Amino acid sequence: MTTTREFDLVVFGATGFVGKLTALYLVSAAPAGARIALAGRSADKLAAVRDEIGAPGWGLIVADTTDQESMDALAARTTAVITTVGPYLRYGMPMVAACAKAGTHYADLTGEPLFIRDAIDAHHDEAARTGAKIVNSCGYDSVPSDLSVYQLYRRSVADNTGELGDTTLIATLRGGVSGGTVDSGRAMMEAVAADRSKGAVLAHPYSLSPDKSMDPDVGRQSDLTVARASDIDPSLRGWVGTFVMASHNTKIVRRSNGLLGWVYGKNFRYRETMGAGTSPLSPLVAAGVSGGVVAAMGIGGLFSRFRVGRALLDRILPAPGTGPNEATRESGWFRMRTYTRTSSGARYLANFAGAGDPGYKATAVMLGESGLALAFDEKPELAGILTPAAAMGDALTDRLRNAGMTIDVERLG
Repeated sequence: MTTTREFDLVVFGATGFVGKLTALYLVSAAPAGARIALAGRSADKLAAVRDEIGAPGWGLIVADTTDQESMDALAARTTAVITTVGPYLRYGMPMVAACAKAGTHYADLTGEPLFIRDAIDAHHDEAARTGAKIVNSCGYDSVPSDLSVYQLYRRSVADNTGELGDTTLIATLRGGVSGGTVDSGRAMMEAVAADRSKGAVLAHPYSLSPDKSMDPDVGRQSDLTVARASDIDPSLRGWVGTFVMASHNTKIVRRSNGLLGWVYGKNFRYRETMGAGTSPLSPLVAAGVSGGVVAAMGIGGLFSRFRVGRALLDRILPAPGTGPNEATRESGWFRMRTYTRTSSGARYLANFAGAGDPGYKATAVMLGESGLALAFDEKPELAGILTPAAAMGDALTDRLRNAGMTIDVERLG
């Protein structure tokens, strides 16, 4: 890739809620002399954001996803792009195409497996040829999940304790629901309503695998969980149910395993949960959490088939581009604990924790540091449609630690 491009990093979608938060983070996080630009549809709005965040030297680029030439021109001017313009199913592919063609690194926030599958099918080979690292899911979905498992693998290799086996994440958090996340979910439901075959991508745990013939032979895995916590690790009590983003995050982690050569192990199984408590009613709570995930998807999918249903969803769901106030963003937090047992019987726990609303403040940090890693850090030679762990594993881990997040692995036995 050329090193003589006009910009090191471009923030596309900088006038949106999360885009502006990410740009604001970069003002203090980017290295001195970094050549950064803000991109979007309106020059006036971009200039207002630049003034608001206090970055007078940053460039401005007018570009629109409906104009492929503007996407191509943007990608050709920079080493890396981070984009918050979603839902990605509706608006994301023109930027992926432009970056794959130009050999430009790319990071997004998508939680949409349908979009990633389409990007793999359409642009993985070209991105691999040009050296572009197209990295999906660089926010709360799915950086903590992906890097936690990657660091468990690294620790097991360092300790020579064998391959990863059953691995389970338990999520705890305080934060709001993003309007953008809701709109992404709706975009997927509408896509499935228009083409029922796409439902298989959402349902199959290995639908993002780089080579299905090489998937671990561990039987059919389900992303729905109702289980005793002690089944995860003997130190735990109570019950767990399905984490709301499990069906996406688990696909990213499994894709990382494939992209890295299935190094996690031939018996690697992965799931994501959240605690349901320790009371006698906890099994019912866990079942309710898991059932609620399925019900929400089913009801949303049904409503998305009809104009009246879509209009009702417009009225009751958060609007895209909206988010909580600063006090709410600052009071949020998250902690992800990931347990594994290796083939030798060794037990490990990965902790990944951070301050700030996970979908907003923490996501802005993760996306911003992903962009900086792609623009400035030494990275594996791997290129194509990638995951955070496969594209930036150790570099991004170090960056997020330096940004104040806790990422560590401890041996339990």
